[in-house]
Amino acid sequence: MQWQEVRTVYPDQYVLLAILDSYTEDNIQYVEEVALVRAIQDPSEATKELLKCKDNNIVYHTGQEKIAIELRKPPFYRSR
Repeated sequence: MQWQEVRTVYPDQYVLLAILDSYTEDNIQYVEEVALVRAIQDPSEATKELLKCKDNNIVYHTGQEKIAIELRKPPFYRSR
């Protein structure tokens, strides 16, 4: 399912998504195709779900035009 379809069906709310297709450019992951897991009505529940997300699952608000996720690298630790 395309992100624009999800935005049309679930306007102005949070959704739990599985990322099916994406590409990375300049440390930003742009998501093109998703599978809707479920809609989330309560913002606090959306935050809890986001903290539990693993692998290719994300919580995103349909008010956003595109899904663009900034990728951060874990800090590099040196040991002796």
